[in-house]
Amino acid sequence: MPEGPSILLMKEDLLPFVGKTVTEAGGNAQFDKEPLMGQTLHEIRTFGKQTYLVFDESAIRIHLLMFGSYGIDEQTKPDKSLRLSLFFKKGSLYFYTCSVKSVDLEFLDTIDWEADIMSDLWNPKKAEKKMKSKPEMMVCDALMNQDIFSGVGNIIKNEVLFRIGVQPESLVGNLPAKKLKELIAEARNYSFDFLEWKREFVLKKKWLVHSKKVCPKCGEKLVKKQTGLGKRRSFYCEKDQKLY
Repeated sequence: MPEGPSILLMKEDLLPFVGKTVTEAGGNAQFDKEPLMGQTLHEIRTFGKQTYLVFDESAIRIHLLMFGSYGIDEQTKPDKSLRLSLFFKKGSLYFYTCSVKSVDLEFLDTIDWEADIMSDLWNPKKAEKKMKSKPEMMVCDALMNQDIFSGVGNIIKNEVLFRIGVQPESLVGNLPAKKLKELIAEARNYSFDFLEWKREFVLKKKWLVHSKKVCPKCGEKLVKKQTGLGKRRSFYCEKDQKLY
């Protein structure tokens, strides 16, 4: 599943279409696409793993889920995978194997944009308050909670916890205040490192523990375990990461 940094890169690819008017819309997403014709794409907004295409009268929410993708100017996958296609006087957009929904513009006002880990509006104090309200939550679940860290996915979770030396099954309420602040800060720091490495096509080379077998610090075998309520894969070192 693409994480917040990858969605920002998608936004950059789509930006040339801002200001252009839809001439035709298609795809098998379950909503009426005809009203999109004649509407102008005014803005592209991202919230974590979600992308909002903002038009005159509505917005289209796109979530790539696990295997979603997009294309520009050429349909490269079969119609059965095509959820949405948008044609403009010059150029076209294609979204495949993803969730595509039409939402009212008023819906955008209900989103807590300060929870987006990569946004200029990101509010670490609000994230800290939300975490403190759930002391029995495991830190692996907290990092993956999109209401707290919108945009953080499993890669970021594993790498952040290794950076700060905390095991994923540690409880939020057991973290020292300094360590809690460090977790919040590193979630954002690593997300921007992720973005830069993704641009340079070296992201996988930079992973320290995600999908790895040996700790880069001590050389001991890493633990691979499904952790938290979501049972997502965690990779961690029992020696260099502390269980709180």
